[in-house]
Amino acid sequence: MAARTHTFQPPKGTRDFYPQDLAVRRYIESVWREVSINHGFEEIDGPTFEHLDLYTAKSGPEIVSELFSFRRAGGDVDYALRPEFTPTLARMYAAQAGSLPKPTKWFSIGPFFRAERPQRGRLREHIQWNVDIIGDDSPKADAEVIAVGLAVLEKYGLQPKNVRIKINNRHLMSFLLRNYANIPDKLHGEALALLDRRSRISEDSFQAQAAEVGLGRCNWPALFDCLNSQFSIGNVNDLVREVSQLDMTALVEVQDLDNQLEVRALAPWCHWDLNIVRGMAYYTGTVFEIHETTGKERAIAGGGRYDNLVELFGGPPTPACGFAMGDVVLRLVLEDRGLLKAAQEYAPRPDAFVISAGKDEAERQFRPLVARLRREGLHARHSYRSTRNVGKLLGEAAKTRARFAVILGDELKDGNVVVKDLDGGKQENVKLDDLATMLRERQKQ
Repeated sequence: MAARTHTFQPPKGTRDFYPQDLAVRRYIESVWREVSINHGFEEIDGPTFEHLDLYTAKSGPEIVSELFSFRRAGGDVDYALRPEFTPTLARMYAAQAGSLPKPTKWFSIGPFFRAERPQRGRLREHIQWNVDIIGDDSPKADAEVIAVGLAVLEKYGLQPKNVRIKINNRHLMSFLLRNYANIPDKLHGEALALLDRRSRISEDSFQAQAAEVGLGRCNWPALFDCLNSQFSIGNVNDLVREVSQLDMTALVEVQDLDNQLEVRALAPWCHWDLNIVRGMAYYTGTVFEIHETTGKERAIAGGGRYDNLVELFGGPPTPACGFAMGDVVLRLVLEDRGLLKAAQEYAPRPDAFVISAGKDEAERQFRPLVARLRREGLHARHSYRSTRNVGKLLGEAAKTRARFAVILGDELKDGNVVVKDLDGGKQENVKLDDLATMLRERQKQ
């Protein structure tokens, strides 16, 4: 009886990355990395799983249902795959706070995990870019992290007509909750979390959830009227008039950030939107999200200021701000707007595709030459087919997008090989001893 075979699929909410898929992912990551470094950020990373209480300390025990948590067989310690990077970053900063520069500018790129129902734009595993400035409480830091996010979007080919940064302020929201909805300060956390879910649930569900957390009798209509207001950068006085009793803390923060965004010429990309709340309880000031202007996809990125988190993890009182951008929604947006090239164009191009024309001397030198080029730091490939038909092998070389084909033929008797430029079609004889040098020089062109 034949053995039974099993067909396995990737876990729900995850992705397989075949070479072409991974080439696109590497392109997305390369832009993240390049822009981060150009803006003076240094790359860090941490473990892909942490102690579970790192997350419950920040978000409470209810966060556990959203995580992939586990305990090693026979162990007594609970762990969780990281759902975000901010707790790890705060832990890392707190551990070396005394020796780190002020401000510290860090970025990271890696996989993150959420135990939730997969849907368009949101998977259980994704790649995420995190950008943070720690140790600077000024609106300049808020504006700088926003500028980094916009620089990446511009690098991908997006324009202000395609995406917008929607900005709000938690101090402003606390003022509105207190003065428009009559919500006591002790319930502001629950109210903000509820408002963050508002666009994704029905009105009946909103009211039911409000009642569950003791917010059923609040003056929501008056608050909603105010939240419907949006203001362009440079017109912050309109916001002040709309919220006539605005407290000074929120007023100064809003005005200062507004000025910083204007100074950096970011106004065409940004506006104030009082509906942007961000559900994480640790945000303390500026919050923002990046959305498509069409509103077709989920937020491309989101973040804000979190001035108390480092202290929560054992460090000194330290202001901080940052944001995260995932690859799933970003890729959908870029694909939808035709801003991703054919996947193969992101794959690394071979410097040389080595071809043996089949003569004895060519066969003898073929593999040693490939090995030598690779030792010289060049990307060299060859065919695994048995054919020695040069025309067919040149066709294979072109499919790999190699820059040059190196043909070992009769010219070997004079110590030469034929080098064909697969982009321009020109070919020339090159001394075998000079081949690696020639390919490196052309590599730079």
